[in-house]
Amino acid sequence: MVVAACVSKAPCRAGFSLVAACLCCLFLSVPSFAQQKGAEPATAPVPGGETGSGDKNNAINERAKQMGTRPAEPPAVLQQLNSAIEQLTARISPAVVQILVTGYGAAEDSSRGQTALISREHAIGSGVIVDSAGYIMTNAHVVAGAQDIRVALAMPSVDHPEQIAPAGKQRVVEARLIGIHKDTDLALIKIDETNLPTLSLGSSRPVHQGELVFAMGSPEGLENSVTMGVVSSVARQADPNRPMVYIQTDAPINPGNSGGPLVDADGYVVGINTFILSEAGGSEGLGFAIPARVVSFVYDSLRKYGHVHKIEVQAGAQTISAELAKGLGLAQNWGVIIDDVTPGGPAEAGGLKIGDIVLSADGRRIGTLPAFTAALYLHRLDESLKLEILRGTERKTLYIAALEMKDPMDSLPDLVNSRDNLVARLGILGLDLNDQLRSSLGTLRNPAGVIVVARVAEFRSSVSGLQTGDIIHSVNQTAIDSLVALRTALSQIKPHDPVVLQVERDGGYRWLAFDME
Repeated sequence: MVVAACVSKAPCRAGFSLVAACLCCLFLSVPSFAQQKGAEPATAPVPGGETGSGDKNNAINERAKQMGTRPAEPPAVLQQLNSAIEQLTARISPAVVQILVTGYGAAEDSSRGQTALISREHAIGSGVIVDSAGYIMTNAHVVAGAQDIRVALAMPSVDHPEQIAPAGKQRVVEARLIGIHKDTDLALIKIDETNLPTLSLGSSRPVHQGELVFAMGSPEGLENSVTMGVVSSVARQADPNRPMVYIQTDAPINPGNSGGPLVDADGYVVGINTFILSEAGGSEGLGFAIPARVVSFVYDSLRKYGHVHKIEVQAGAQTISAELAKGLGLAQNWGVIIDDVTPGGPAEAGGLKIGDIVLSADGRRIGTLPAFTAALYLHRLDESLKLEILRGTERKTLYIAALEMKDPMDSLPDLVNSRDNLVARLGILGLDLNDQLRSSLGTLRNPAGVIVVARVAEFRSSVSGLQTGDIIHSVNQTAIDSLVALRTALSQIKPHDPVVLQVERDGGYRWLAFDME
């Protein structure tokens, strides 16, 4: 069962590299402890040359008392390991936050005859601060459908129960959704805070099987929790039909950990915890994290554009089957083969031909179609795609210019400005639907309304749940056909009054309900 896990730099690696030596030291020291345990202590002789049995028993009892109250000194290497873990935890925990989400969903006790019954839901996940200006990465499933998002900043760690700060002293601030990307299950939110502690995304750092890693988050709502484990696999494809590849770890991850970081021994984020495989619903040592290079790519796109760009080379590919290989006389019966090249496109210009077998893309070995799709997905638009292909028995290296897959929303930000298009009470920039927009957006259910071009991260406003691309058709059942009509309708709503927007999203209608600030 797949369960959502929803969920000056001090060097630390030296401490961890001594683990093997520590274990050897402990192993070699065991016989000496055993010998001391079995040996009898020397006692003072009594008159007549015999040892007094009473003195002997007293000495044994005294030694037992000492051993019970003063444990043996641990090896220095173990102390170094413990100190390194403590320092690392103290360094990374301030940048990990708890995310509190309120939304609406189907009531758990709804029967088949009550499919329209919904209830207010509360969920808890985790997030990691990646920019001191308040930008936080988390999982898309943590904030999907949220009407209200709040962030609880980390409390200082304590060494004794009496040091625990009262709950009322924890800083809980409102957050806004900047962008969401369901394909990778990542989302970017922002809080109005500055000079926050951050963690760096280790997007260019290699991850190794067996490497020590630490998972931080709020499992079952227990905020600022840390667990330790190793990297079980550096590339685990959970679904063979999807290009996403995850880091697998045995570090305990539970519901509430979603969106929290998986950190290496140097304090770099190597992944964002996203789901677990479990029969019982809790951690069974099978946790999965989105690799940092994917997180970095999505973060850059969401922050700059509010969505993720995709590239294309105008060529098609398919999986090589045994039958296909035999029928075409291919050199191998597995992998990915080019089955189409668009005339005049960049693939043709770069020398790619139908029948070429793709061996690698941007230096990454390609063995499956999802792997090829993932390589295209993560390729930077300003760089040529490097392909190593097999043509017959000859290996070739090709460089192909990448084209951006155009999204109708990409050109809209150029048409708006904060003076004319700002809807302050919703914190959005909007545009009236006109003939040009309608033709570029395709078929719409309702041709009149206001399209949300962008959410204004720095503008304090009601948390409405609006997303880029939403088309607002009504406010509290009042039809909206322009920005003027939208602002007029909103101006008549008092603070704390309920607001219901009817929006068109992904070809369908939906209601967004919230209280006006």
